[in-house]
Amino acid sequence: MTFDLETARAYDRRDPLRAYRDRFVLPQDVVYLDGNSLGALPRATAGRLEAVVGEEWGRDLIRSWNKHDWIVAPQRVGAKIAPLIGARPHEVIVADSTSVNLHKVLAAALGLRPDRRVVLSEPGNFPTDLYIVQGLAGAGRCELRLADAEVIADQIDAEVAVVLLTHVHYKSGRMHDMARITTAAHAAGALVIWDLSHSAGAVPIDLGGCGADFAVGCGYKYLNGGPGAPAFLYVAERHQATARSPLTGWMGHAAGFEFRDDYEPAAGVARFLCGTPPILGLTVLEVGVELIAEIGVDALARKSRELSEAFIGLVMGAGRAVELELASPADPHARGSHVSFRHAHAYEVCQALIGAGVIGDFRAPDILRFGFAPAYLGFEDVWRAADQLSRVLDQRLWAREEFRVRQAVT
Repeated sequence: MTFDLETARAYDRRDPLRAYRDRFVLPQDVVYLDGNSLGALPRATAGRLEAVVGEEWGRDLIRSWNKHDWIVAPQRVGAKIAPLIGARPHEVIVADSTSVNLHKVLAAALGLRPDRRVVLSEPGNFPTDLYIVQGLAGAGRCELRLADAEVIADQIDAEVAVVLLTHVHYKSGRMHDMARITTAAHAAGALVIWDLSHSAGAVPIDLGGCGADFAVGCGYKYLNGGPGAPAFLYVAERHQATARSPLTGWMGHAAGFEFRDDYEPAAGVARFLCGTPPILGLTVLEVGVELIAEIGVDALARKSRELSEAFIGLVMGAGRAVELELASPADPHARGSHVSFRHAHAYEVCQALIGAGVIGDFRAPDILRFGFAPAYLGFEDVWRAADQLSRVLDQRLWAREEFRVRQAVT
């Protein structure tokens, strides 16, 4: 069947998630394929934030820590994230950034395996993940070992304390077999940390069913929590009594408001809190999490696969194999919610597309990355994006001087 514009519109009319598009703020002249980097703004966010600022902060002032339950916001929002990642409510908490949370859970995991030093990851993992390991290695806490994704399960030996992997690869979208790798790590006596930054709210995750030990993830991609949204972390219940955070701040204290001189960790996952919760950021994140939970991850994942398959078919069906190489798994069940292509001038192509109103992104050195956030994307968006990509390539618009000036691309 030819997937033309009218076909795309027919798909949109039958789409059971179609009504959710109107619950996001989207510019009319833009096709937004970068929700895997920064999610779109839910319409409910501004009103919720205005209420917190104007009424709770403005009127009730410091009383809002108790009156409006600000003090338990990290636990409350964490409990709402938990079902999206296959966790129990008391195993997830919202705090800090992904990088800070990774430092906390990695140090804690190493503390649970004091007779081992190796942290096993893969080359090309998201840089901050590797940098956090390198920071702890520089402090004498561990050593980093890398193994290719295809063989990583076979490289987990008696020296490995922790396996650290990103569930969905940030460039290719390739998805690790979480259950298989976690089982292999446990069989070798190692623990596993999963980075869910490109997974949470986009693909089904079952941390509990897989027996995962720790996980971290961000709030500003598929959870639509806004730029720099607070991150979350997961600690399996079986580790909570013995795992120790290296950042022993007062919010992680067993009795923080008794203001004792000596630190005593709080019970459960709350010990991984550190400083004062960012209430405005938590408020915004909560709106996005509630909306994604309402739609349901299974429904989102089904539509994501349909959108990405249509896009790949349109792009590669146009005879682009000479110019573009699919850098993501061809099997839609083996990738997350974004699709990547290699192109010799990927940066310039990306900038030309942005100039034409199609916002994807570039990852060095040669990756064009297109995110499919199905809560607000439709099939007509996919068709228009593929059409503009063909135009940019056919007319060599990327070769214009204006698209060659390198800028920061987040």
